[in-house]
Amino acid sequence: MSVSLVRRLLVLAAGSLPLIGLAQVEGPKLPAMMKIVVPFSAGASNDAMARAIAPLLSRRLGNTVIVENKPGAAGVIGADYVAKSPADGSVLLLTSSTFLTAAATQIKMPYDPVTAFAPVSIIGDGPMLLAVSAATPAKSIEELIALAKAKPGTLTYGTSGTGSIAHLASEMLADAGQFKMTHVPYKGAANALMDMAGGQINMMISNYTSVVSQIKSGKVRALAVTSAQANPAFPDLPPISSAVPGFAANIWVAILAPAATPPALVARLNQELSEIAKAPEVRALLEPDGATSMSLSPAEVSQRVKSDLALWKKIAVEKKIVAE
Repeated sequence: MSVSLVRRLLVLAAGSLPLIGLAQVEGPKLPAMMKIVVPFSAGASNDAMARAIAPLLSRRLGNTVIVENKPGAAGVIGADYVAKSPADGSVLLLTSSTFLTAAATQIKMPYDPVTAFAPVSIIGDGPMLLAVSAATPAKSIEELIALAKAKPGTLTYGTSGTGSIAHLASEMLADAGQFKMTHVPYKGAANALMDMAGGQINMMISNYTSVVSQIKSGKVRALAVTSAQANPAFPDLPPISSAVPGFAANIWVAILAPAATPPALVARLNQELSEIAKAPEVRALLEPDGATSMSLSPAEVSQRVKSDLALWKKIAVEKKIVAE
C-alpha cells in the first residue's frame, strides 16, 4: 500500500470520528488537575453541591476535579484564595449568595466581588421560606404584618448573624412592608431555629432544608416563600409579594473563576456546567429547597451578580448594617 493511500485512508477515518470526540480535541484545553474551592466547612450544603458536581465535571472534561474547603470570614477567605489563583481554569469557586451579602456588609474586603472574578455559571436558584414559631398567632403573611404594625418593634426575628442574607432580606421585608421588627442575631442558623421552635423568637427567613424538621414537628409554621412568584415545590405557600408587592429575595449557588481566565475557557466551563446542573445528582440537592437549575450565559451571570450586589449594598447602607 502506497504512503499516499495510507494518508488518504487516515483522513477518511478521522472524518468518521464521533462529533463529541472532535469537540473535545478542538475545544479550549483545561488543566489535567482542577479544584473547586468551597469557602465553607465540609458537610454544609455548598460542600455537598461541589462534591456532586466535581465527578460529573471530571467525566465531561476528561481530567481530575477535586473539592477543597477553605472556610472562614463568611466565605471571604476561600473567595480571596480563588481571586488570587492562576487564571487558567485550574481553580474555581463554588459559592452562594453569601458571597455578595458579605461584600455588602463588611467594611474591608481583600477583593472586589465584581472585578476580581469571572462569573461562569449559576447552578441553581430558589426561594427561602418565611416561618414563624407556633406560639406566634399569625397564620398568614398578612396577619404577620398586621401583628408587626399593631406592636411596632415587638416582633422578633432571628438570623445566623449580622449581615447574613436572612438579616438583609428581613430588613428589606420590614422596609417594604412599612413595619418594624427587632433583630436577634445568633452564631449560626441552627441556634436561631431552635429558639424559634421554642417560642423565644417570633420568626425567621430560612431555606426549607434547615427548617423542615421544625415544620414537621409542628413547632414552626411556614407562611410564605421569598421568591417573586409562587414556587411549585411549595404549592400551599404564597409569595411574600402577594402582600408586599415587589418583594423578592432568592438565593443561588454559582461557580466563579479568577478574573483573567480566558473567555474561551469560561465559555467551555459554562457550557459543561449548564448541562451538569440538569443532572439527577444535582437536581436532588436543589429540588428540596424549591431551587431550579439554571442555564445562564457568563454575561447573564455577571449581570445577576452586579444587580444583587447593588440590592444588598443599598439595604446595608440604608440600615447601617455592618457584619461583625
